Amino acid sequence: MTPGDALRRLEGAHGVLRPLTLTDLDRLLAYRNHPDVIRYQSWDAYTAPTALALIETMGSSAPGRPGTWFQWGIEERATGVLVGDCGLRTRDDGVQGEIGYTLAPEAQGRGLGTAAVTLMLDAAFGALGFHRVTARTDPANTRSAALLRRLGFRHEGLSIASVRIRGVWLDDDHYALLGTEWPARAR
Repeated sequence: MTPGDALRRLEGAHGVLRPLTLTDLDRLLAYRNHPDVIRYQSWDAYTAPTALALIETMGSSAPGRPGTWFQWGIEERATGVLVGDCGLRTRDDGVQGEIGYTLAPEAQGRGLGTAAVTLMLDAAFGALGFHRVTARTDPANTRSAALLRRLGFRHEGLSIASVRIRGVWLDDDHYALLGTEWPARAR
């Protein structure tokens, strides 16, 4: 058993990060195909085969394995409903990571994304012992940038026309947080 195996399920006051299951398929497809979600993502449409492959892959994975992503479903504690998903990529060195998150539009602006990312960062900087975590976002996604800043991430730069999505070159904002900075933030 690796340290990551115990991190497959993370519980907080507002939500639970847990492995995605087949019962999540319809909900996963609904929010990942919503126009307000797609506009900040790299996919045109999120298909059932893609969603099934993600669910299947995560079923045998665990956070913290070098060179891989681990994706959790975000379940709202009050309702038990899947409201999004978030992922942690462990870089090949095993001590640095990258995060990503997707939230259903109706769940946004209620603190659920902040709570989910907090649980992920607690695991990354705690049990997994990460040195540094990064995040990338579309500069137009101001809500995502605000979430990162709220959690103490610093803006480290903007790559101009560096990501090609749906045939268009887009800018890419880069954020980072060190493990030594994480405990110092106000909870």
